[in-house]
Parts: sequence; structure tokens; C-alpha cells
Amino acid sequence: MLITYHGHAEFMIELADGFKIITDPYDAHVGYEMQEYACDAAVISHGHGDHNFIDKLTGAYARVDQAGAWHLAGDVRVDMIPSVHDEAGGQKRGKNLIMKLQTEGLTLVHLGDQGDVLTAQQIRQLGKVDILMIPVGGYYTVDAQGAKQIVDALRPRVVIPMHYKTNVNADWPIADETPFLQLMGAENVQPMPLIRITRGDLSQQPQLAVLQFR
Repeated sequence: MLITYHGHAEFMIELADGFKIITDPYDAHVGYEMQEYACDAAVISHGHGDHNFIDKLTGAYARVDQAGAWHLAGDVRVDMIPSVHDEAGGQKRGKNLIMKLQTEGLTLVHLGDQGDVLTAQQIRQLGKVDILMIPVGGYYTVDAQGAKQIVDALRPRVVIPMHYKTNVNADWPIADETPFLQLMGAENVQPMPLIRITRGDLSQQPQLAVLQFR
């Protein structure tokens, strides 16, 4: 499994057989580079324009944007688990879907715009998590402290922060990744251009991977 980060909450996940999954494709107002991507599946956490801009996607892809279980291909299974976009049960910003991807012997979770700590039921539904993509910037999502609580609850093998302030969105009312890295004891972690993970080498992967956005 090869994971690259486009910025915001958008990742490309490419499997060994070439199957490509894109998460939460952003629109132009986010500020990151706009580019067309061919994919086999687009997984969308909620209907806001910075997470569901499918116009830049090409190919005969499956659109996964509803709660439930999805079989995409071969051993590729996605469970979309309902959650909320804020700490008020969704009353401020609406609902959110958590993606649980199971393939290649790995379980990857993308939290979308998770706005509150996880419930006991959500923790049970997610089960053992190998790779966790988690928002850490606050304001629109959980902040560093909330993200750390989620990490402590799920105990994933690899944590990839997302949805934080960069030079691209410097005027947004969110924090950069530094407070979260400090809470994780990983202030000196070096950004990586991408990460390649297999079941066999999972134990050798870094606990926290900061990916450079494209």
C-alpha cells in the first residue's frame, strides 16, 4: 500500500495491484494545487465542498459517501461509520463519516472532519487499527488534544496527521501540526514525501508519519 498526501484531508491510497482510492477530494478554495486524478474509488466523509469535489476525478470510479459496508474489489472492503462534524452532535456543522478500509491484511481509518472524540460504540466498530489518518488542526475538527485522545483510544500502529494549517491556508482559523506532534512526543519528526506500508513491515514503520503535501 502506497499513501501520498495531497493536502487538507485528501490522500491517494494505491494498492499493490494498482487499485487507487482517493479520500475527501478538495476544491479550489482550499488553496492546495488542483489536479485531475484517475481513481477506482472516491471515499467522501461529508458533503462540504472542501471534501467532496469529484469534478477533478476521472475514470469509472465508485463513489462511497453513504453509511454502510462497501465491497469495492477483491479483498477491498470499506465500512462507512456515522459520526459528527462538531462537539454538539452535528448541530453546528452536520454529520461526518469515518472510513474503515480493510485490504492487504491492513486496516486503515480516515476520520474525515471528525469534530468530537469517539464514542464507545465507534471505538468498538473500528476495532484494531493499523493506520490512522486524523485531523489535528481544531476549529472545524478535533484539536490536538482531542486527536490525542482518539489516538490513545484506538492505539493505531501508524498515525498520519491531516487537516492542519500550512503555508497554503495560513489565514484559516486552525492550528498547524506542532501542538499535536508535541503531545505525541514527536516534535522532531521529519516529513516524508510518501509512505509505503505492507502487513509484513508494519512493525518497522514509524509510529507517527508526517507526509509532505503535493
